Amino acid sequence: MNSLKNTTKPALTLVKMTSYSALSDAELVALCQQKDERAFEFLIKRHQRTVYGMLVKLAPDWNDTADLAQEAFIRIWKGIGNLQNPKAFKSWMCQIVTHLFYDELRKSPRRSPAISLDQSMFGEEDGESPTRDIADSSAGPEELMQRKDTNQMVESAIASLPRQFRTAIVLRDLEDMTYEEISKITQSDIGTVKSRISRARTKVQQVLKPHFGGEHKRSA
Repeated sequence: MNSLKNTTKPALTLVKMTSYSALSDAELVALCQQKDERAFEFLIKRHQRTVYGMLVKLAPDWNDTADLAQEAFIRIWKGIGNLQNPKAFKSWMCQIVTHLFYDELRKSPRRSPAISLDQSMFGEEDGESPTRDIADSSAGPEELMQRKDTNQMVESAIASLPRQFRTAIVLRDLEDMTYEEISKITQSDIGTVKSRISRARTKVQQVLKPHFGGEHKRSA
């Protein structure tokens, strides 16, 4: 009986090891919550491009995104045991990455000075003066964001936005988070979140418009 147990246990372990890639995120999370480090490796490998991509889009001018990504992975591992809904892993992961971004901003505010898209070019309050334009040589309205050949131009336009607006549009349009989730992460009311997203979309279209001439004239 003992010899049977000794021969079957390694076989079961091998099956488990080779089947990780076939598991869903929720199933991998459940294993991670049992301190299964191998499951965590597969989970991170599946989503590491999202983590790096988010950090690059949120902080395009930072040169330590690789270090920040490693810090995000550490936070994910430490906190995954408290994730009550394993099916919500990706949304929860995005929240961790965004919180890390904000933590870094608080440590080094010089990295990303806040600029308002509502602010007049001349500092006037009456709204009569023209607003700031974002100088950039990119292109393309919202529907073009799905086209492979325009992704780089769209990302460049998003990178040119002030931090608050860039964060809002990245979380909403690229990470598909809800207004409520964005409101919680950014500690802003939903009305402010919606306004920032709307203004960010409009500004991106304005920046990209010269590259497409009169072909796309529909506004956000």
